[in-house]
Amino acid sequence: MNLLTQNTKIKETGNFLKKKVFNFSIPAYRSETGKVTCPFADKCIKFCYAQKGNYKRFPSVRNGMEKKFALTKQSNFVELMNREIIKKKPDFIRVHDSGDYYSPKYLNKWLTIAEQNPKVKFYSYTNSIKFIKDLKKAPANFDFIFSDSGKQVNLIDTKKDRHTKIFNSIESLNKLGYKNASKIDLFATKWFNPTNKVGLIFH
Repeated sequence: MNLLTQNTKIKETGNFLKKKVFNFSIPAYRSETGKVTCPFADKCIKFCYAQKGNYKRFPSVRNGMEKKFALTKQSNFVELMNREIIKKKPDFIRVHDSGDYYSPKYLNKWLTIAEQNPKVKFYSYTNSIKFIKDLKKAPANFDFIFSDSGKQVNLIDTKKDRHTKIFNSIESLNKLGYKNASKIDLFATKWFNPTNKVGLIFH
């Protein structure tokens, strides 16, 4: 199966920046068996785009995310992902356009993948803030964007940490000096956004 895919926003981002961008998805918030995939989700549950649209409309999409979630628990997940990276040759990988780091062990698998693929740049929006802050060091080719709508929002240092803020209008976003990443996903990352402020328009 395809472990790395492209949703609409990822495709548009890649076309706009002339980069090969892919995403990896697991079920949003909970799997079909009730396993929590976003342990620190809070307000974001209500407006999570990964719990609606094509993510819920098409059984093939839902089933694919369930299968990938199961693979993340396997001991050979790193090997499987490395093979996929060799095949797809991405420039950037968004880890989780749906789901989150549900455990430190799972996070460490992705850190290993990044270390073994230094030419690829990885990035994530995440509510698992403490997992990230507990790391002694993250690979230079990995960027984490802390979401402002989870249970650990109090751990975000908005002066230092790359973080999101959701706005109702582009005018209010610009006024506070945030970079709009609503349409071009990579504008959230350190490679395309020199500030630590990532703005998203509510939709």
